[in-house]
Amino acid sequence: MFPEFATYIKAQANLSDHDIELIHSKAIEKKLRRKEFLLHQGEVCRYKIFISKGLIRTYATREQGSEHILRFSAENSWTTDPESFEFDTPSSLNIDAIEHSELVLWTKDDLRYLITNIPGLKTYFDKLMTSSGSLFRQRILSNISSTAEEKYEDFVKNYPEISARAPLHMVASYLGVTRKTLTRIRHAQVKGK
Repeated sequence: MFPEFATYIKAQANLSDHDIELIHSKAIEKKLRRKEFLLHQGEVCRYKIFISKGLIRTYATREQGSEHILRFSAENSWTTDPESFEFDTPSSLNIDAIEHSELVLWTKDDLRYLITNIPGLKTYFDKLMTSSGSLFRQRILSNISSTAEEKYEDFVKNYPEISARAPLHMVASYLGVTRKTLTRIRHAQVKGK
């Protein structure tokens, strides 16, 4: 689990072997089975989470039981509930595994310590936050201005590995369309080829 993270972070940030050892000393390695939760709605999110292997989803569940997926996180990506993590407030989100997953986690205090003591890690997280904010703004714009067909085409183009691995009903939830609509779009695409 950590070796995959070490390979990833060395390619992303200017870090020494000592920096990697320090990051490892604060890391918690965890395996999740398929459908196992890392965070339930109402709990405080205690970790910043790196996915070494597998597929994770972050989503909200409404009172009537419908799910609204905010993001999928596959290998070499991060997830958390940023507000709950930062402010120690109950989360409005769930985080669980779509596939067997291997994770590396850091607590808020440990992550702050690492960012304070490793300048290259701070620079990396600053860039990550900017990139994440940009992706969320693009997603919001797409949700309010794109057709269901355009949203699906964009999802498949930008996340081909996730579109192949996530169940259809979850992709529909992520796109904000019904499963029936997504099935119709996919059938139309197959016919059009």
